[in-house]
Amino acid sequence: MVIKRSIMSQLLASVLINAIYAMQNYPIMLINTILAPFSILVIIVLISHGGLIGVGIEGALIMTTITAGIGLQGDLSHLKNDMKLQDMVVSSPTSSATYIVGMGISELIFAAPVIVLLAILAGIYIHPTLMQTLILASVMVITFVFSIVLGYLLSTLTSDVVQSWGFSGIISIVLSTLPPVYYPISYIPMPFRYLAYISPTTYAAQIVQSAIGFTHIAPVNLYADWIVLIAICIALIIVAYKKAQWRES
Repeated sequence: MVIKRSIMSQLLASVLINAIYAMQNYPIMLINTILAPFSILVIIVLISHGGLIGVGIEGALIMTTITAGIGLQGDLSHLKNDMKLQDMVVSSPTSSATYIVGMGISELIFAAPVIVLLAILAGIYIHPTLMQTLILASVMVITFVFSIVLGYLLSTLTSDVVQSWGFSGIISIVLSTLPPVYYPISYIPMPFRYLAYISPTTYAAQIVQSAIGFTHIAPVNLYADWIVLIAICIALIIVAYKKAQWRES
């Protein structure tokens, strides 16, 4: 019981430090978080004359989870290199897993207003069934875990928060803007279409687009999308566990 209370207090501390504090003292950051996915959504809707609004909403949801997870890199780098918080955590009984889970939850809470707004839009324009909602939620969880682990791995390898911001911007674009997340992959001309499959978010988007009935994907290809997405997530967790530098050598 004492151990459970200690873990809960450590998780709560991460949320208070990295989410609540930032939301209360730097609301401009929250506005930026909201504008990023919505700006692309508006452009997609205008260009398609509303035809891609459903795909755009699910794409914005995927982008939000990816951005929130990758954003952990900059936060961890700041706390590690500027605030020296990680040194204190390393010397405490807190494990790296508890620290990262707490920070991940804080990123999710910070992104919650955007997710709620997009969920409302999804209810209005997509009218998802319970099964469609479960599929979308599952894909978001997997992509969020993937991006959190990636953000943590990169934060342990960077030496400056400015360097982390550079990595975060590039990775967010590569994973959530360039791949066919806001639009179907069929819009990409051949042979460039094959390049889209380098990004794991392509598989996530195809699963969701199939679930909402926008595109038709053969069952065998849909199963393959699930397998690839989950396999990439597991592989990244293994790599982060083995390669991430939790303690200074």
